[in-house]
Amino acid sequence: MDAVRHLVVGAGISGLAFADWLGDDDCLICEAEPEVGGYCRTIRRDGFTWDFSGHFFHFKDPEIERYLVSRMGAEEVLRVERRSGIHWGDRVIDFPFQKNIHQLPKAEFVECLVDLYFREEREPKTFLDMLYLRFGKGIADRFLVPYNEKVYATDLDRLDVDAMGRFFPHADVSDIIRNFSRADNRGYNATFTYPRGGAIQYVRALMTGVNERRLSLGERVISVDPATRIARTELREVRFEHLVSTMPFSKLLAMCGIDHDREIYDWNRVVVFNLGFDRKGQGDHHWVYFPQRDLVFYRVGFYDNIFGDDRMSLYVEIGRGKGGDSGDLDLDDLERQTLEDLARCGVVTDQKLVASHRVVLDPAYVHITRRSLADVPGKKAALESLGIHSIGRYGSWTYCSIEDNIVEARALADRLRG
Repeated sequence: MDAVRHLVVGAGISGLAFADWLGDDDCLICEAEPEVGGYCRTIRRDGFTWDFSGHFFHFKDPEIERYLVSRMGAEEVLRVERRSGIHWGDRVIDFPFQKNIHQLPKAEFVECLVDLYFREEREPKTFLDMLYLRFGKGIADRFLVPYNEKVYATDLDRLDVDAMGRFFPHADVSDIIRNFSRADNRGYNATFTYPRGGAIQYVRALMTGVNERRLSLGERVISVDPATRIARTELREVRFEHLVSTMPFSKLLAMCGIDHDREIYDWNRVVVFNLGFDRKGQGDHHWVYFPQRDLVFYRVGFYDNIFGDDRMSLYVEIGRGKGGDSGDLDLDDLERQTLEDLARCGVVTDQKLVASHRVVLDPAYVHITRRSLADVPGKKAALESLGIHSIGRYGSWTYCSIEDNIVEARALADRLRG
């Protein structure tokens, strides 16, 4: 039996940020996949650079950004002013929708404005409730409800009012009206940085502080005994003093034999098609949102408009319920629908598809509900008393940025090191 002070489960951003900041070789990182990075992996194919999805880093803390970029050597890191829009009939209007209703056709604009002014006044109980009460029926029905239903692939009444936290683009009536004449569409991601070599460069930056001899790829942890502090992998048993898990929290609970209500923990899947074409398309947006229910995707991103490349390079995102496993998705049919819909809405005209890649993110977005918010903290605290720490978007069962993952991982490393 092996024994380590710190056993880290998962070599994505959170796990690597913890190991890097910890600076302790009495550590073992077990990663089930054959490579590091988690969902921040990058694919290069036929001259195109794609990530598993659109992973753009929005830093609030310049120290963290400097820390990572300084470890990238000669890698070119682009600083980009976000250009995002919403597909709307024969036009693309500015994001966020609720602050740009004046760009709609006149009749729709008037309806949205009237509904906004005469909306009901009371405290919302669910995420869906919040959309109608804060923005009115016209805005909610046109964009906020259908778009979020496509993303989360669930009834929005199930989600907590604050399911998206600081990432939801809130605006009051004054903000919306002020935007009619003085546009201010800034949000948490008004600027972002992106390495020319893809998001994997941030992963490699973290890896410079990790002893690769303490990293075991292709080794899946399959059970954890909290009482004895022994984890069993497909290859061995490991005794630990502290276990740092980045796996989905519900999976960790099951692995540890912790009794829990599985109905509390729900999520969606996101199918991502990365598509490369022989020529540029129209427009200069970095990504565009598609709330229309008759279009299979909810967002399309344009790598070529970030890199300044001369061939159109897309990531296309499709939300699906958690289902059983990825085998219940007909990916060939989804790709066919995707290409048809890209042509129908004018993203693709006469360009020829020359390269492609597909991936299913499962889980993608966790469903944050009142029940999950009530259940997670107590169970996390109980596990911590046994030396088991759960971090990251999935480990903490939350909606957060990649930078938030790094901050959380560093804070835990500081605490355990002390």
